[in-house]
Amino acid sequence: MTEYFNSEYPSIDHLREKARRRMPKFAFEYLEGGCNSEINLKRNTADIREVQLRPYYIRDYKGSNLKTELFGETYDAPIGIAPIGLQGLMWPKSCEILAKAAHAHNIPFVLSTVGTASIETIAELTEGKLWFQLYHPAEDELRDKLLERAAAAGTKVLVILADTPTFAYRPKEIRNGLSIPPQMNLRNVFQMCTHPTWSFSQLGAGVPEFKTMSPYIPKGLNLKHLAQFMNRTFSGRLNADKIKALRDKWDGKLVVKGIVTEEDAEKVIELGADGFISSNHGGRQLDAGQSTIVPMTELAKKYGDKTTVMIDSGLRAGPDVACAMASGAKFTFMGRSFMYGVGALGSKGGLHTIGMIKRQLQQVMEQLACEKVDDFPNHLIER
Repeated sequence: MTEYFNSEYPSIDHLREKARRRMPKFAFEYLEGGCNSEINLKRNTADIREVQLRPYYIRDYKGSNLKTELFGETYDAPIGIAPIGLQGLMWPKSCEILAKAAHAHNIPFVLSTVGTASIETIAELTEGKLWFQLYHPAEDELRDKLLERAAAAGTKVLVILADTPTFAYRPKEIRNGLSIPPQMNLRNVFQMCTHPTWSFSQLGAGVPEFKTMSPYIPKGLNLKHLAQFMNRTFSGRLNADKIKALRDKWDGKLVVKGIVTEEDAEKVIELGADGFISSNHGGRQLDAGQSTIVPMTELAKKYGDKTTVMIDSGLRAGPDVACAMASGAKFTFMGRSFMYGVGALGSKGGLHTIGMIKRQLQQVMEQLACEKVDDFPNHLIER
């Protein structure tokens, strides 16, 4: 059943506050934290909300349709669930909860290589309609094994990550013991004891694991050695040779996530990518960088007729989606908003949050007299 709405939580802010109360502080801060002083995290949303839209009140209007075609699939809205690492740490089984909700609402779910459910599990929950985001392995053998599993599971789109060439400096994670290597301190144990719903749910779900990676992780590693293994296993920085090799091996659609400059956009188009996502990893990597809406708007103008330009980072609700679409994005992705929903409402959180954002977006379209999502740019007020 896709129609679920809890009127006690009619906004992302309401969900966020409820999630904050239900989650241990270390888990909540991992979800919403950024790097350094969190300047770019705040800038992402603030800049999207500087966009203004023009309504047309005196015109024939036949109603609005959120359906969106992307890479040969028709989705019920131009909204996808962005890849999120360690979802199960933030709320037990949240990866599975969100995958089910995305499938029920017919929107894309993107599984991270370091998510807490396996490719095969998410493929089953989405009936093969998943997207898979690849952290590029240091060794070709592991890369090929992951690609083979993704293809065998029916993955529609492979997303390769460009915006995480190095581990970020995140003060909250360092203080909470969730940096590299991670550690569980007394403060965290106390927080778990004072959040029994989270703790008992976690006991039932089991310790969060990197499920997709579990076949390749040596048994019996403690947290420190697991972190060292993961650090050795992945090579974050992309280059033309890595992208070309992936393009040669992957028969499906290929998207590069983290493109914010013309130079990089031209490279990935030349290398055969089917699209790119303007992203700064949710403001978690570079405080001094631009927000995602600013470069995306310019990139969409220059390359929108050559490739599929999408965006994540900073979007929180339906009006933000409308502003991004009006600025040239063909599709949008969100992560934190959906995790707030699960943190607040558990197994119903995904259904509630997706339905709410779709409802918000529908209202904006009706107010503007925008009949289909491709018409959003006609409502942009240029500044």
